[in-house]
Amino acid sequence: MHYTLNQLQVFLKVAQTQSVTKTAEALHLTQPAISIQLKNFQDQFDIPLTEVVGRKIYITEFGKEIAKAAEEIINQVNAINQKTLQYKGQLAGRLKITIVSTAKYVMPYFLSDFLKRNPGIELLMDVTNKLRVIDSLADNEVDFSMVSILPDKLQLEHIDLLPNKLFLVGSAKASFDESRPLSEQLDELNWIYREKGSGTRQMMEAFVEQNHWAIAKKLELTSNEAVKQAVIAGLGFSIMPLIGIKNELNNGDLKIYLIEGLPQSTMWQLVWMKGKNHSPVTAAFLDYIKKEAQSIIQQKFEWYLKY
Repeated sequence: MHYTLNQLQVFLKVAQTQSVTKTAEALHLTQPAISIQLKNFQDQFDIPLTEVVGRKIYITEFGKEIAKAAEEIINQVNAINQKTLQYKGQLAGRLKITIVSTAKYVMPYFLSDFLKRNPGIELLMDVTNKLRVIDSLADNEVDFSMVSILPDKLQLEHIDLLPNKLFLVGSAKASFDESRPLSEQLDELNWIYREKGSGTRQMMEAFVEQNHWAIAKKLELTSNEAVKQAVIAGLGFSIMPLIGIKNELNNGDLKIYLIEGLPQSTMWQLVWMKGKNHSPVTAAFLDYIKKEAQSIIQQKFEWYLKY
């Protein structure tokens, strides 16, 4: 056996994602490079690690055992690397974060300089839905999460970072009866919602209820990106976070329609379980956020603060 650490990492990620495409994206490699590494790794075993049915990769029972062993080996290698860095006096370890999908436009800016200053830290960040974020906190799977609406049932501590401003958004070419105010026509238009459980959906439903609108035409989509593309295509209007539509506003694909009661704001918050014991890495990150957050906001979100 002459498999490499890189081959172990590739196979483990393939086993986790069951996709060459997703593995390539996660490891910042090309799909052909992943396929070559996967083949070279498989060639060292007489028993199949994977099988392809249709266009989907499935991990065999033997492959699952190898993936489990690969994860243990990689964890041990990471532990050795971290101990080496710690011996040199450098901060080392893992930082685990879950964020709701729209927070992908926010959180990286609060991580970038911290990770550059501390190259020994490995970031594991899961961009997922609100329910999964809450579960990861409740199960103590992560160090921090980023949400815009705090869950009711968890005892959390938090730091406010950036307002989450939500506007009524439609295609720049949207058509409606211009002889009447748009606010009088909203219950007659197509509305595009996020899926149930989304913080944006929660706010949008509350706003519709406050205005006693009986929405007749409704489309439900499962990501902010899908909603954005549907609005651009002219399928309807939506209440959307400003943070994710900067480019589309600038190039004229989308337009903000001003009506009474909007924009509304929630708050992007870094949250963690109350009483959590912080590792040296998480304590350092928390200290960094407390000291640098306002500077980051002023430097990276100047355009956003103008709205």
